[in-house]
Amino acid sequence: MAVETDESGWEVDPDDEWGVAVITTVGRQLKLRREAAGMRAGDFGVAVGYGEDLVYKVEGGKRIPRQEYLDRADEVLVAGGLISAAWEDVKKVRYPKKVRELGKLEGKAVEIGLYECNIIAGLLQTPEHARALIEAAQPPYSPDDVDRMVAARLARRSVYERDPAPSMHFVLEEAPLRRQVGGTMVWRQQLERLLEVGRLHNVTLQVMPTNADAHPGLDGRIELLKFPDGTAVGRSDGAFNGRPITDPKHLRIVELRYGTIRAQALSPRESLAFIETLLGET
Repeated sequence: MAVETDESGWEVDPDDEWGVAVITTVGRQLKLRREAAGMRAGDFGVAVGYGEDLVYKVEGGKRIPRQEYLDRADEVLVAGGLISAAWEDVKKVRYPKKVRELGKLEGKAVEIGLYECNIIAGLLQTPEHARALIEAAQPPYSPDDVDRMVAARLARRSVYERDPAPSMHFVLEEAPLRRQVGGTMVWRQQLERLLEVGRLHNVTLQVMPTNADAHPGLDGRIELLKFPDGTAVGRSDGAFNGRPITDPKHLRIVELRYGTIRAQALSPRESLAFIETLLGET
């Protein structure tokens, strides 16, 4: 078996206290089991198929192991599934803290409203489109960080699998739809994904044409999440310093902005037809 390098794990965010605690505990247990088996880190690394440096980082709580690492360690140390079971804890902290918090809110919401002005919303992105966007960042992310961020973004799509499904509303500007991020094939796949999601019974997808009048979304992104108990959280880049807000008075302002944008955008039927037209232009 070829020995791999550090590519089978993600760096731990030192500001993520819960994540640090979980990964430190898992790493300590791995080290204790390896030492109890009388294996040196280098020999263990060869046995599991990963580099010795990664073994030390995982055991020291500096690296988040992937599921295949834990499964292989379980086999080598004959742990009877106890090491593999640690994945249930690890997978809860494997994504950045902010993404986890957002995913948790989306997982509870009964209604999700989102306006994006510069990109296609993360909940609508294909894996290839998400990767191309993340790889375009400057300074660039490491390949490992790119993998982690793409995986985190895709994990949020579990919201589509909820039962009962939340009501979801998206408004996207025309310009990002025309930008061929990742090349023609990736772009076409992304547009096809928009059509697929836009036809779901619980989703409305609208396009704001470039020739539309000025509207409240020109300041930036707007999002609204509403919960079963009647509470809500909203955010508008152009108001309240872009911070999440829950005050009813402030929420009404965000709702007014979002409602105005939806009213000015193409209808859902017109929007899907517009996207189909874009696909037909290539």
